[in-house]
Amino acid sequence: MSDLALVTGATSGIGRAFAERLAADGYDLIITGRRRERLDEFVAAHPEVKVRPVVADLSTDAGIDEVAEICATEPLTMLVNNAGVAHYMPLADLPAEKAREIVKVKVLAPTMITRAAVPGMLERHQGTIVNVAGMIAFSGPAPSEVMPRRVVYGGTLAYLVTMSQTLSAELEGTGVRVQVVCPGVVATEFHERQGLDLSFLPRMSAPDVVTASLRGLELGEVVCAPGVEDPTLLDRVFAAELAAFGGQSTELATRYRTN
Repeated sequence: MSDLALVTGATSGIGRAFAERLAADGYDLIITGRRRERLDEFVAAHPEVKVRPVVADLSTDAGIDEVAEICATEPLTMLVNNAGVAHYMPLADLPAEKAREIVKVKVLAPTMITRAAVPGMLERHQGTIVNVAGMIAFSGPAPSEVMPRRVVYGGTLAYLVTMSQTLSAELEGTGVRVQVVCPGVVATEFHERQGLDLSFLPRMSAPDVVTASLRGLELGEVVCAPGVEDPTLLDRVFAAELAAFGGQSTELATRYRTN
């Protein structure tokens, strides 16, 4: 039986590149997206593998539940939580429905879909989960002049990093691997849909992001940063986080005490 992968947001960009690479590697696929014509186009272009298209809007409870049910019942070898939306604007200007959409697509959907997939992977003693985040996850300490500010979007990506690291530790020794891939600016339709023209910027290709992710899995990386040449930069970030976590006390810190 062929390996089976499910890729969300597979109709363009990084999701499409993941689906293309996995099809080339012989995976059968379940691909999800909002646009039926894009899904059907992918199916027609890949007669060499079995491809099941699923139209699902992961900003809705119904869409999330439909994909989660598939993950709970199909023998997935790999799950790629890629679907995304951005809405770059200050929090005070962000309409409530757009804030809700970001959180559902980048937090609730990957959480519930992963939750549904993990038990079967544990039972089969194998599986790979890849969450697609971005280097914006590490941009929280940036000063105010760094724009655009992407409060909700950045927060959701940081969630995916911590979720992936924690889940990887939870599943250690089970045969189930977890990775979060954090690219920088990538040449996809993603920014164009936000009305942003980034064609003047150097950008990584979506296939290169996939290459980094798959190689990162071979290297045992939980956090894959395709454009970061020196991996010790990330090691130092995480070491500092653990130092802060371990440095806490039940006593009130001196700087908070009044005379």
